[in-house]
Amino acid sequence: MAMNPLTRARWQRFKANKRGYWSTWVFFVLFFLSLFAEFIANDKPLLVEYDNQWYYPIFTQYAETQFGGEFETEADYTDPYVIDLIEENGFIIWPLIRFSYDTINYDIVASVPSAPDNVNWLGTDDKGRDVLARIIYGFRISVLFGFILTIVSSVIGVAVGATQVITVVG
Repeated sequence: MAMNPLTRARWQRFKANKRGYWSTWVFFVLFFLSLFAEFIANDKPLLVEYDNQWYYPIFTQYAETQFGGEFETEADYTDPYVIDLIEENGFIIWPLIRFSYDTINYDIVASVPSAPDNVNWLGTDDKGRDVLARIIYGFRISVLFGFILTIVSSVIGVAVGATQVITVVG
């Protein structure tokens, strides 16, 4: 890719600032990972194998009766009863963090907000929700909002500037 000399000089100056350069890379890696937040932090399994059939709860809703349960409603994969039903005749593959942004952890022995532990790596908030899962989802929403706001304001600014030029010239 050919760059003009001014752009090349600016790029070299930016690369010389190591802290800024690596911070940009860290930001883009974190943003890219946050785009896949449902595969990193979710209260639904990524994959369920039950009675030699494959289920993908992260993409599709399945009734509890499909796993031998009693209810026709969507299976609650955080329920120990449902987990035992599935694990009797199959297995579950979970995301790295077994909580979504709105999942309340009812198994906390300490009072909430709780300190970090093996289950909730950054602890829980005042309602028992996992802080790390909320950061991942919140980071994605905040960055996407910032990008969209920048694009929309740029389009509006260019349009208003163009109409001013047309008004002055015309």
